[in-house]
Amino acid sequence: MKTVQMADAVRFPRMTTAELRESFLLDALCQPGQLHLNAVDLDRAVVGFAVPPDDPLELPADPALRAAYFTERRELGALNIGGAGAIEVEGRSYDLHPLDVLYIGRGNKQIRFLSNDPSAPAIYYLLSYPAHAVYPVALVRRKEAQPTELGSLEDCNKRTICKYIHLQGARSCQLVLGVTHLAPGSNWNTLPPHTHSRRSEIYMYFNLAADARVMHFMGPPEETRHLVVADKGIAVSPGWSIHAGAGTRAYSFCWGMGGENQDYADMEPAPVDRLR
Repeated sequence: MKTVQMADAVRFPRMTTAELRESFLLDALCQPGQLHLNAVDLDRAVVGFAVPPDDPLELPADPALRAAYFTERRELGALNIGGAGAIEVEGRSYDLHPLDVLYIGRGNKQIRFLSNDPSAPAIYYLLSYPAHAVYPVALVRRKEAQPTELGSLEDCNKRTICKYIHLQGARSCQLVLGVTHLAPGSNWNTLPPHTHSRRSEIYMYFNLAADARVMHFMGPPEETRHLVVADKGIAVSPGWSIHAGAGTRAYSFCWGMGGENQDYADMEPAPVDRLR
């Protein structure tokens, strides 16, 4: 498990494109038949993918965690963006259809990822944060994720926001997770942007064609930069950074947060006329 060190806001303005990508972009983690995780020193997040086409993949406890098993001191959210599959937790199986989410609380020793059809495997996006309280395993179906319509085609940001793990949904210690889907003809997400002083946020972009990209904007509102992100690329956003994006066509992204609180509305707006 690779550990990624985040740059701070002081170093950020002087970074090259390669340095920005090395520090804030995680890619090439989604590989058939493999489970890849990266640890991020920002709020002690662990993020990655599990893609089990044939044999089940078991979630290991990497030596870097200094834990007997992965969720000894952690909680985990798993979003299925592939075909139908199942996740086994302590011997109990939970069926996950596309865009279902399973929350797995602290203290579950055995976690395995499976696919129903090797020709259309499940693709599990994984996001984990430390947990200091125990919450039960919870399966949230896509239709149960409180879909909310925002934006408009005129503003190029008509989108549907689905909340899975949050204070009014599946409960957790600090993990908050949801998915936003852009409507055809729209390309802007999270506009106007904002920052979170009390938590970090991680975006995983998906449903992008091979030749499509998202321009992910980040940095302090007065000193922005961008990352060019391909399908299943992951952008890490510190609390001092905005997080917004524009795609070459419509796409989806999973947003996940961890930090001091779970209040979805706890943010500092950054009006467009303030951006530089």
